[in-house]
Amino acid sequence: MLLVAGGIGVAAAVSGYSGFMAYTNRLEFCTSCHSMATPFEEYRKSAHYTNPSGVRVICADCHVPREFVPKMIRKVEAAKEVWHHFAGKLDTKEQFEEHRKELAERVWARMTASDSRECRNCHSYPAMAFHKQSPRGREKMEEAMQKGTTCIECHKGVAHALPRRDD
Repeated sequence: MLLVAGGIGVAAAVSGYSGFMAYTNRLEFCTSCHSMATPFEEYRKSAHYTNPSGVRVICADCHVPREFVPKMIRKVEAAKEVWHHFAGKLDTKEQFEEHRKELAERVWARMTASDSRECRNCHSYPAMAFHKQSPRGREKMEEAMQKGTTCIECHKGVAHALPRRDD
């Protein structure tokens, strides 16, 4: 009887944990903090939000790995970001802009380190119709494929505004 109760307890804990992880990946959760208002508005103007194919990518598709261990690492990192939110680091649009470069560089470093893993969940060179791209786009994408260039090297600012340049 104790074994059955333990098994039910473990199943309930795993189910609850899995449900919580899924809940925190929802667009509504990601954009519920006022500090996310600026990136949310930028995203809503991007091709990842509205496009001819009707496929909408949400925050977690780009910012949370699908694989379990990388996902858990990212969730721990995100918990630190939530702490900064509640500490008032990003309370206003001005504060967000003040930290935009630091935030963007952190995301870009993570994407570079993972070879743009989250981008590649949806985009792959073999699936691309190069002949339907602009001549310049085709040239750059074929070159990137040959060199093994990671997506974020060329596509910074694809869903959010770039930080101001310091020069």
